[in-house]
Amino acid sequence: ISPRGVKMITRTVSNNPRTTRVDLVNDLQRAGTKVTKATISNTLRRQGLKSCSARRVPLLKPVHVQARLKFAREHLDDPEEDWENVIWSDETKMELFARALKMKRGWVFQRDNDPKHTARATKEWLRKKHFKVLEWPSQSPDLNPIENLWRELKVRVAQRQPQNITALEEICMEEWAKIPATDSKVRSSSLLHVTE
Repeated sequence: ISPRGVKMITRTVSNNPRTTRVDLVNDLQRAGTKVTKATISNTLRRQGLKSCSARRVPLLKPVHVQARLKFAREHLDDPEEDWENVIWSDETKMELFARALKMKRGWVFQRDNDPKHTARATKEWLRKKHFKVLEWPSQSPDLNPIENLWRELKVRVAQRQPQNITALEEICMEEWAKIPATDSKVRSSSLLHVTE
């Protein structure tokens, strides 16, 4: 890349940090210089700029934003003890451990608003079993502390590199048992800070 091209892409990225490497390749191509994305990355790195990927966040429509705000306002003053009685739910691709769930008196079941959780049959089953369900705003996985536990479990399992489904199941069970119970308490208490 010519010095003029380097200045051009450096200025572009400085003015708009969300510019992609493909955008820069196209800009240089229009200016008559053909380069690859790797060349763009190396050039920007030499200029002291680093690339990064945008963090994936839930797609929030205005109705989701309003639901999240309503949820936060309703639970802003809830004592920490109330959150200790919530059974956090979610699904992950490692659903190999299915144990009978015994709900203690006073516990609340949390579920996201995925259509399979809000289906009439699911709602009816929860009602018949007398589950108290925590109303949860749609598109809010970042509020659910179980997401952090799934991530930790996946990292632990990946480090052990299971070679087949049987090994995967055994490793999942072993690693789940190693995660300290205090981790889940710390993570559920972090929800209090999110709602503040």
